[in-house]
Amino acid sequence: MGRKRQRTQPEQPAESNGPHAGTWEIQTGTVELVPDDLTPGAWTVMVNGVPSSHVDPARPGDLDFEYMRWMAAVLRTHVPAHLDPHKLRVLHLGGGACSMARWVAHEWPEARQVVVELDARLVDLVRGWFNLPRAPLLRIRAGEARAVTESLTESTRDVIIRDVFAGAVTPPSLTTVEFTRAVDRVLDPAGIYLLNVGDDPQLNGVRQEIAGLKAVFEHVTAVADPAMFKGRRRGNVVLAASHRPLPESGTAEAATMTRSLLVDPVPAQYKDQRWTATFAATVQPRRDPASSS
Repeated sequence: MGRKRQRTQPEQPAESNGPHAGTWEIQTGTVELVPDDLTPGAWTVMVNGVPSSHVDPARPGDLDFEYMRWMAAVLRTHVPAHLDPHKLRVLHLGGGACSMARWVAHEWPEARQVVVELDARLVDLVRGWFNLPRAPLLRIRAGEARAVTESLTESTRDVIIRDVFAGAVTPPSLTTVEFTRAVDRVLDPAGIYLLNVGDDPQLNGVRQEIAGLKAVFEHVTAVADPAMFKGRRRGNVVLAASHRPLPESGTAEAATMTRSLLVDPVPAQYKDQRWTATFAATVQPRRDPASSS
């Protein structure tokens, strides 16, 4: 990795000037705003040197990160089949620059969304840089993802998206059966829980996450590119969990999703309930340290 660029902070507060290249201190380290050389007007948001978000202010319906496009494909299937798109309630655990929230607002303009982001300073900067929807359609809440989730009222969210990382790893407290039960309590019975899981080629973390989801939800599926499923590289796997049926191989719904994934710039595969059951059959889920059951 090359030397990280450092720039002097502007005299005016960054949030008053709109997006412009630079590096700023935040509560959890630094955030750098880098222009996208391939897409004029678009930006990559780097948190502690790691790409966290990509935002094209003129095109909220475009998602640059492949795992977000995979999530979008899953949502386009599940929402119309099981939820009311005119009354959609979405909780984002981990926000960055709210790329996924901007996409949801573009796809379902009446959706009510809350983004939970640990770093309050990052929240302030993002609000100033980008033209995000305002409350009540989009609220950004500074806080720790588990604590906020556990504080929410039962059955008040239709979609919960977990995209939380400390460096390249999701905090262990967000990967346990106990946390998944907290998500389930907050989720509507017809809702869906989407997770961005980063893992190495052995995919032991993915197996353990699937096992934890299966301890709570009846239906668990997965999306990733073929190289990930074959254990050839480190990368991202999107997991989906719900009490409502998710598309099974051989159905029209699965065929539609597969076609959308195959034409993606990073073609991906959809793995159904039967595959995830076999893939994680011998793995024990992670539990909170104090849990004995």
